[in-house]
Amino acid sequence: MSQYLIFLPLAVFFLVLVATTVWTERMRTRSPAAARGFTGEYFLGSRSLSGFVLAMTLIATYGSVSSFVSGPGIAWKLGLGWVVFAAPQIIAGFLVLGLLGKKMAIVSRATGALTVTGLLEVRFGSRLLTVLLSVALLLFFCAMMTGQFIGGAAIFAEAADISPATGLVLFGLLTVGYTAFGGFRAVAWTDTVCAILMLAGMFMLGGAILSEAGGLTAAMERAAAAGLSDPAADLSTSTMLSPNAAGALPWTLLFSAWILVGFGTAGLPQSAVRCMSYRESSDLHRAMIVSTVVCGALMVGLTTIGVLARGLPALDLGGASTDHLVPRLITEYLSPVEAGITLIGPLAATMSTVSSLLIAASSAVVKDLLLTVRPDLEGHNRTLVLVSRGVTLVLGLVSMAFALDPIDLIAWINMGAFGGLELAFLLPLAGGLYWRRATAAGCLASIIGGFAVYAWVLFGKPDIAGFHAIVPAFAAAAVLFVAVSLMTKPTEESRLSWFFPMK
Repeated sequence: MSQYLIFLPLAVFFLVLVATTVWTERMRTRSPAAARGFTGEYFLGSRSLSGFVLAMTLIATYGSVSSFVSGPGIAWKLGLGWVVFAAPQIIAGFLVLGLLGKKMAIVSRATGALTVTGLLEVRFGSRLLTVLLSVALLLFFCAMMTGQFIGGAAIFAEAADISPATGLVLFGLLTVGYTAFGGFRAVAWTDTVCAILMLAGMFMLGGAILSEAGGLTAAMERAAAAGLSDPAADLSTSTMLSPNAAGALPWTLLFSAWILVGFGTAGLPQSAVRCMSYRESSDLHRAMIVSTVVCGALMVGLTTIGVLARGLPALDLGGASTDHLVPRLITEYLSPVEAGITLIGPLAATMSTVSSLLIAASSAVVKDLLLTVRPDLEGHNRTLVLVSRGVTLVLGLVSMAFALDPIDLIAWINMGAFGGLELAFLLPLAGGLYWRRATAAGCLASIIGGFAVYAWVLFGKPDIAGFHAIVPAFAAAAVLFVAVSLMTKPTEESRLSWFFPMK
């Protein structure tokens, strides 16, 4: 009977999400913005987010199941070196909002753009670029959503002793459902709830581990001993305490992290679109502070939990992948009710990321592709409601179908898709906003060239001194972006006036 108590907190959490969806749907139908147009409310929440909600939805979108499951698992294996790898993520929220927040908000309001690709089409006037970006967004988003669904199913299967398929259906359908029927506003509010619960889950799990290990000192001493390559060596030589895992994480790879999960995150469209959704400048400034503090606590705290788990002498994964570490910690060291509460953390990470990816992918299909071909549908709210929700449901169900045949190490799936999205969007977005001479041809050359180098390094595996594939790929993309932009005809002034107004 006690086994089923684990579902009690989860059931309450699910009911809260359903209630939030119903509430946001009522707000949507009653708001003046809804009367003016469905797409602005469904895909951008009528640009009405407060600073706190903006920060939390940004964190929840960025902090995926790989942060809560794979990250601690890899840290359990490699030690503090993986904490060093994860550390650049602290700047993600501050960088996205600081670099893009003000100008994207101003330009998107002036032009009426509701999506990142829509904003870039206004800037460059290239239909080919818009289609290429939309296709890239859909492909990489589906890969990321599949990884999130795999992680969520693994959590349910390990913690509740049910099949992965059952776990996938339980939380997958709920996530897809509240996203499809609630839209951006429901996603933002549920993300806020999820981010708070992610923090609560992290502190509960960390406290349980330290209590079981006998305190921080005892946990770190056992972790250090577990990582010794030589049993007679001093603790200072422990691979678990080495900032580069005694060479398992080359310094070149740690440098790559500053691009892949640090500066490059400004190019993630699911994060960048949040820069178009807040009310006023004071909300932006507040969100920059809150997102930095909370994101830092989560990204460093979660990976540190994996290191501390090495201080538990009785813990044994039994040959399972490191993705099973967190679910096993939850079930073995917490009571059923505590486990149910803590499980909400990784599930919230999964659901918030999937919902944000779904709404952004749906907007790419409806706003950037369909409405460009059929602009006459813009005024037909009932049709747009059905189409938008239908597209969201289909994309979610397709990703769930791929997740039925899972693979391990979700973090690597996530990082591969991260790199692809950054190569597609970072240079066109940052260059388009701040470099007057950037052209559509330069964007196309950088995307195609960057993808080519990225695929070659990922699949050909040449010796590049330990750098992640994003480094040579981004270097090639940057060179092509600048060179081709300078060699091609400048963008017409009528388009530039929105982005570079005359003083």
